[in-house]
Amino acid sequence: MTEAARRSTVRCVCPLDCPDTCQMVVTVENGRAVDLRGAKDHPFTRGFLCQKMASYLDRVYSPERLTHPLKRVGPKGSGQFEPISWDEALDQIAGRFQAIAASTDGPQAILPHSYYGTMGKLQASSLDRRFFHRLGASILDRTICASAGSQGYEYTLGKGRLGADPMAADRCQLMINWGSNTARTNSHLWSLMVAARKQHGATIVTIDPYRSTTAERSDWHLPIRPGTDAALALGLMHVIWRDGLQDQAYLDLGTVGASALRERALQEYGPTRVAEITGLNVEAIEKLARQYATTQPSLIRLNYGLQRHGGGGMAVRTIACLPALVGAWRHHGGGALLSTSGAYEFASEKLTRPDLSPAGTRVINMNQLGEALMGELPGPPVRALYVYNSNPAAVTPNQSKVLAGLQRNDLFTVVHEQFQTDTADYADIVLPATTQLEHVDLHGSYGHQFVMLNPAAIAPVAECRSNNTVFRALAGRLGFEPELFPDDSALIEQALAGGPPLAGITRERLEAEGSIRLNVPQVYMPFAEGRFPTASGKCELYSETMALAGLDPLPTYTPPHEDPQARPDLAARFPLQLLSPPRPQFLNSTFANSQQHLQSAGDPTVELSAHDAQARGLSDGQWAEVFNDRGSFQARVALLNSVRPGVAVATGIYWNKLSRGRTNVNATTSSALTDFAGGATFFDNLVEVRALAEPDPA
Repeated sequence: MTEAARRSTVRCVCPLDCPDTCQMVVTVENGRAVDLRGAKDHPFTRGFLCQKMASYLDRVYSPERLTHPLKRVGPKGSGQFEPISWDEALDQIAGRFQAIAASTDGPQAILPHSYYGTMGKLQASSLDRRFFHRLGASILDRTICASAGSQGYEYTLGKGRLGADPMAADRCQLMINWGSNTARTNSHLWSLMVAARKQHGATIVTIDPYRSTTAERSDWHLPIRPGTDAALALGLMHVIWRDGLQDQAYLDLGTVGASALRERALQEYGPTRVAEITGLNVEAIEKLARQYATTQPSLIRLNYGLQRHGGGGMAVRTIACLPALVGAWRHHGGGALLSTSGAYEFASEKLTRPDLSPAGTRVINMNQLGEALMGELPGPPVRALYVYNSNPAAVTPNQSKVLAGLQRNDLFTVVHEQFQTDTADYADIVLPATTQLEHVDLHGSYGHQFVMLNPAAIAPVAECRSNNTVFRALAGRLGFEPELFPDDSALIEQALAGGPPLAGITRERLEAEGSIRLNVPQVYMPFAEGRFPTASGKCELYSETMALAGLDPLPTYTPPHEDPQARPDLAARFPLQLLSPPRPQFLNSTFANSQQHLQSAGDPTVELSAHDAQARGLSDGQWAEVFNDRGSFQARVALLNSVRPGVAVATGIYWNKLSRGRTNVNATTSSALTDFAGGATFFDNLVEVRALAEPDPA
């Protein structure tokens, strides 16, 4: 065999929950992937990958990969297992599911649990949904990340969460990263922002309680108090309307409710009051308002961090009103950007088949997994849990309750995973999962406008199987209709049979080209003419839809559940507002078991102001305990001048079993929900910090 025949390259797609959705070029020699890098000719990837994916082959070929099905032989949580065959594992799962479905509790006593361990349309949300819908299992409401902000954004701008063209960010003169650590979590967009600054002197502003990497590299950082973003947005509106800086022609053309919103902003959100709420000074509020109103094109890059509190949905809705106020939508690259995912119009219901689920099937919010497992929610007890694409023992809020539920001896738990995670330690059956290089998938993006195909670059390692392969096998054992569980090629074709943006994008074209831009204009300006996909056809500064739902139809400020100004009683005991954004070396809990990534990340830290550390007798590098009534975790104090007094930051997410004290930051977070769409409130968390005399061993 010639050298050329033994060596090939395959274009794949990054699977991570990240807006960049990079195209990767994988070199394969003799069936083994030997090199992986960003595709130089992809318009958005432009040849570079983040530090996490640059070493992805180490993950694929890690000696710690799960390679065979396992059966628990020790106590739950002990991580004691022995190998079994695939047939034995699948027979046990199917048999237990059949028995539960036939019992008085019925199939709703079975709960799937997943999120976006992979973002692929096939391996994240196709045959898995069909299987559990056909089974009649409880429905998981997957709201842990983005639901509140997405709903708030759509209340203002309409269905699909459309926004500014990310590829045109380098045209902008002013870019505001609002609750977005863009340099770390959206690095390809950040590179366009930096290009705009270098090429034509654009200004980059970051609004964030945390002095993140993006804030450090920006021209101006506004360290707002956590959860007060809506108040700042209303304060900017006050100044813009007060000083006559609004684009009245665009307001008349493309909005409803401008006069009512103007009245509220002018009467209720003057700069002095907004300064008291946000912790920013009046001069900064006035300056930002004038700069935003007089600089075009301007882009607000919203991200989901700012919606992870009790008023988070309304916060995003309120900020999304700003571009209409100044006419930013008139300009290429201008406006707001939360997500591009709605532009794809994949035929999602053809993939997931919600019609297969019996009418009246209960829905369980994934943020309340602990309550579900402990029998605190309506409906039958959860007797079986099937986990894939997620590590809930580490990433779910109210961790103590989740772990108590997973510890139940009467709970049958299956975990389909690449590694022995915290959650896998509680499983009865562990199934080995493929990585992105070992299965086929189809990808959209929430940060650009390309449809991308991920072919299998290599054969599955050892006995690993993809999600779809396993669900086909389980469906066969349960006697489900074979036509509901077709091959992956058929699923790709079904997904592509969606809306106009997908017209002409076929499986065959994707197999030949790898990546194809959506059918949207090259100069993409979705709202330049003042037409929006809302009930009124306009940007809804006043929302009749919200009024009918019993919600305030106008933007307003809704404090976090645990805000010190709103809850001084709670703040007297737990005075610090704790934020838990990502650590650059991890993505949620993915990569947090890799020695390379752990070495780069270092020990868990809690970042404090020098004032707060001194008041508690804490010094830099000292081990401390962060705690509240829900639980505690251990971390080293870090004095990095990154937070204002009253705020603490613990980046993560570390695995429990690899952490001192065997807990992480989610031991302190709450399962309380957001104002809209049942979202998570990870950043709505009052804590206290105290020194540890003798830290527990790892």
